[in-house]
Amino acid sequence: MMKLILTSLHKNKDLLLYGLGLALLLIGLRWLEFRFLLATYTPEIFTGAIAAVFTGLGIWLALKLAKPKTIVVEKEVAVYVNENVFIRDEKALEETGISPRELEVLELMADGLSNAEIADKLFVSLNTVKTHSSKIFEKLEVKRRTQAVETAKRMRIIS
Repeated sequence: MMKLILTSLHKNKDLLLYGLGLALLLIGLRWLEFRFLLATYTPEIFTGAIAAVFTGLGIWLALKLAKPKTIVVEKEVAVYVNENVFIRDEKALEETGISPRELEVLELMADGLSNAEIADKLFVSLNTVKTHSSKIFEKLEVKRRTQAVETAKRMRIIS
């Protein structure tokens, strides 16, 4: 078998050398063509490469900056046995230390009454209502009436 291959190569030696020479010549011409194109269009090639890099960078940056920032706010909702009955959390009321009178003031605050209106309704002085309010703020660890009402509702102290 090997002898057959060697005799075949020997007979076609000129043909193989001619084919190999043409292949090398074709490779040389392609290499020269590539060098000519590279030398001729070098600025355009580099500009295109830089443009592609910055386009990719711009798309990536836009996706990062445009991504919405999600803020999750959890609120507890008062539990009702049925539509008209509110169940006060007595444990939370005891933990805060709010007195029954302060609870009345807090409920009237939740109804939207001013200090003067609360004083008239409870038959106490305006200074007494302000004192109760400041004690409520202190016990609920808040600074404003709206915060006190919201905190008390969240703790299920008032409806």
